[in-house]
Amino acid sequence: MRRIRAIPDEIRIEVRRALAENAQELVAMMKRLVPVENGDLRDSIGWTFGDAPDGAVSLGDLGTGSDTLGSIKVTVFAGNRTAYYAWFVEHGTERTPARPFFFGAYRALRRRLKARLGRARSKGVKKAIARG
Repeated sequence: MRRIRAIPDEIRIEVRRALAENAQELVAMMKRLVPVENGDLRDSIGWTFGDAPDGAVSLGDLGTGSDTLGSIKVTVFAGNRTAYYAWFVEHGTERTPARPFFFGAYRALRRRLKARLGRARSKGVKKAIARG
């Protein structure tokens, strides 16, 4: 806990902002890639800080990967009570082929998301150093 408190707020603020931007960009691409019949699945795709809402399937987390930043985590999710089939669309079933929308979007954006997070850390450190 002492190490977490020692990290300047500037770094946490910048990392949190970058994670939110990453999540928004990832969700936007997922919504473009998801197959649409009536729009329920597309409309259920979203993100939140922390855990996915009830009824949603967490298809992945974006985070700092570091407890030293207080485990800042963004959860990207799809599905709800109406669009309960998000996992089946992503991974397929015996009768229907997979039509991935999450992992394809993540693979396409992975480098950009990591780079944004790295820049945010650096920016936060520079701000903290400037503050003294």
